[in-house]
Parts: sequence; C-alpha cells; structure tokens
Amino acid sequence: MARIVIVEDDAAIGPKLAASLRSVGGHDTEWCQDGKAALTRTTGGAVDLVLLDLGLPDVDGFELCQRLRDRLPDAVVVVLTARTDEMDVIQALESGADDYLTKPFRLAELEARVTAHLRRATDGSGAADARITHGELVVDRAARRCLTPKGEVELRPKEFDLLAVLTASPGQAVSREELMSRVWDENWFGSTKTLDVHVAALRRKLGGLVHITTLRHFGYRLEVPPES
Repeated sequence: MARIVIVEDDAAIGPKLAASLRSVGGHDTEWCQDGKAALTRTTGGAVDLVLLDLGLPDVDGFELCQRLRDRLPDAVVVVLTARTDEMDVIQALESGADDYLTKPFRLAELEARVTAHLRRATDGSGAADARITHGELVVDRAARRCLTPKGEVELRPKEFDLLAVLTASPGQAVSREELMSRVWDENWFGSTKTLDVHVAALRRKLGGLVHITTLRHFGYRLEVPPES
C-alpha cells in the first residue's frame, strides 16, 4: 500500500481518482483541491506518489511541481494536464515530474501507470551487478547512489533508473521502446519526450563522466569510456 496525494481542483475528478486508487490498489489516498492544501499535506514527507494537475486556482502548476520535487525527492510525481503543447510537457518534466498523462485519460490507463511506477520505486536490485563501474562513475543500484571522484551526484528516481539501464549495457544501442519499457512502463504508448528530457538531465548533471550518443530514429548508446 502506498500513500498517494492527488492535487486536482476539479471536484468531479479528484474524489473519483482517490476512490479508484483506494479500490484498485488499496492505497492511502488524499485529495487536495489547491496548491496550498498540497503543500500542507506533504509536510514531513512520507509520500510515495503525487498526481498533480497543472491548472490550479492558487499557484502556478510548474512552480508547485518544483516545490514538491524539492520536498519529496524520492516520490514519483505524475503530472495530469489538459495541455498538449510539447513545451508545456517539457517544462513539467524539467520542473521535476517523472511522467505525465494528458486529459482526458482512461482510469485504467492511470491505474496501470501508477502501479508500474510504484513497482519500480520499490523494486530491489541486490544482484551481483548491483554496483556498476563506468570509468570514474560508480552506479550503486542497491543503494541507489551515483558516485564520482568529486562526490555523490543527486539524481531523481527516473534519472537514476535510466542511468542504471544504460550503464548495464555500455557500447550497445538501446531502443527508445526498450528504455521506456524498462524505466517507465512496459505498456507505455504515446510520446516519448520524457525520455529525451531525462537523457538531457543526465548529460547536464554528469558532464564528461558519461557520453550518451543519440541514435536518430532509434534510441541511445552509452559510449564505453576510454582506458586511462
């Protein structure tokens, strides 16, 4: 059972989402009708997933997304929005969202996406390859830590998951479909722009420690670091 906070100003949608997730997954759900209530309910953390509508009456949705990400670094944030413009989607992801769904959406789709995110958030990785060394970078999958000679780099949950998949297969081309399946949802369909935004974040945060090549019309490849 997970604790889920739903931030949705529409009284016809918010309670319905809360009831659906309680019924299907047995989750502890809380509905907040505005940004102020969301910040109050998330004080102290202990939240596993946030469903966030961008069109709130009292606060900018992107700003609230960033504040929730800062407050809940380990939680999954899924944006719910009627906005379909690509720049809005990119801004939501860059504000800290892990995923997004455009309205209108089917409840079954939302429930499947929530289940997939929660499963990945709690999935252990204590196998022999739990600690991967890539040049000067160490990816500790068991502890979910990214270590460099200059110290630990803080990565958002999906950034870490994406890095773990890429470093497990250095030098190999990995398709967009496989990355979306392994990091987000095996039943994913629709835009994969979220993948591009997360790759850009890894490049920015890790600088010269990783070189991720874009393979046009296919996916990405993490290059093997040169031998020192």
